[in-house]
Amino acid sequence: MDCVTDAPNSAQLLGATDIRRLAEEVGVRPTKTLGQNFVIDGNTIRRIVAAAKVGPDETVVEIGPGLGSLTLGLLDAAKSVVAVEIDTKLAERLPRTVTEYRPGREQDFNVILSDAMDVTELPDPQPTALVANLPYNVAVPVLLHFFEHFPSIQHGLVMVQDEVADRLAAGPGTRIYGVPSAKSAWYADVKKAGVIGMNVFWPAPKIHSGLVAFERHAKPLVGDVQREDVFAVIDAAFAQRRKTLRAALATWAGSAARAEEILVAAGVSPQARGETLSIEQFAAIARAGSGEGAGAGAVSGTNAETTSGEAPPGADAEPTSGGDA
Repeated sequence: MDCVTDAPNSAQLLGATDIRRLAEEVGVRPTKTLGQNFVIDGNTIRRIVAAAKVGPDETVVEIGPGLGSLTLGLLDAAKSVVAVEIDTKLAERLPRTVTEYRPGREQDFNVILSDAMDVTELPDPQPTALVANLPYNVAVPVLLHFFEHFPSIQHGLVMVQDEVADRLAAGPGTRIYGVPSAKSAWYADVKKAGVIGMNVFWPAPKIHSGLVAFERHAKPLVGDVQREDVFAVIDAAFAQRRKTLRAALATWAGSAARAEEILVAAGVSPQARGETLSIEQFAAIARAGSGEGAGAGAVSGTNAETTSGEAPPGADAEPTSGGDA
């Protein structure tokens, strides 16, 4: 994966000395619980902003701004920024950081003190872009949550654990294609946009981070089936990903025989496996099963494959770029 081209130099961004000073001032030590790894390199911030393709008329929502490294870079590129921060100390410090480093832009910045998964409304103007440095273990749920609740978001970029980035961008037929890939594809075209090294963070994680860019579909890929029904099929298919769809969808459909009938009606081989299906094929299965009671026994969205996009057992679980920039 090619690295992202650096953006042109802009106003001062936070460096290692600034980050450590601000952290000491507010009494914050990066924690694994919140996945906090602060970006301490201005050039990395410029790369992220460039890859996000933020326009001067846009409002950007940033999730997990932390001490404000990425926030300042986004303010340089966008008309306004609204940041969602779960840590009270960090949320209280952010407006002062904007005042100190970007005087005159205070009115273009809002901070929301909240868990990102609890946010269902944002102040106007509504965001058209999402840019965030996310902890790996909540990256996919947060991304899907904002896709669902904020249809105004048309494009964006998130930084996550590199393996999670690969899973988000994976296509059907690949070993790492799964729940995160399929559900993200319902909303947007998703692609890998770059790799970020370990030494640009404090503390430095043990693994690389990946950039994932997305462009929301101009219109729904499938207009005659509900998202919830499609996602129930995806969850069931990947809960037992080594089984054929006839077996994997048996509980969802009510029986293996009924699952086979639905699959045949949808034009999908009962002997196929979930990892080979496109989002359109999952939708076809949901459509064929609608009105027939299918889905009553479906597994939830937090099943074995994991909506969160976690690495499989045995993989390094070090949070890479968590929850702030």
